[in-house]
Amino acid sequence: MVPLPENRPKQLSLGTLETEIMQIIWDLDGATAKQIHDRILKDPDRELAYASVMTVLRRLTKKGWLVCDTSNRAFRWSPTVSRHQAQMLKAHQQLQEFLAVGNPDVVAAFADSLDQASLEQIQAIAQRLQAQRQARED
Repeated sequence: MVPLPENRPKQLSLGTLETEIMQIIWDLDGATAKQIHDRILKDPDRELAYASVMTVLRRLTKKGWLVCDTSNRAFRWSPTVSRHQAQMLKAHQQLQEFLAVGNPDVVAAFADSLDQASLEQIQAIAQRLQAQRQARED
């Protein structure tokens, strides 16, 4: 089982444009603001100022999603977590929020609504957890 990444953004929530820019950066494995701006403007129905891209890049850096390499003339932004790691972190956060409800009736109603495939996934997860705990004890 893959553990949660140690390097985590300070803030997990992202806006629509922030998410779009992160997708571009993951696709390109790092990018300059110009590359991002050009990619967005490939859609003829889109308008977006270059300054807006820069603002979002600074915001994503402040939130801990990006790091900026300033060693070259064109600054290059790279993700601090992979797309897969980001999905894991968001799923973990959603699960924590769900469990924080703390109402057994809500959790039971949710569990009762699961289909067979979901139940099988939960059983597989439970078996992995059990094996991991057993391995730690040994």
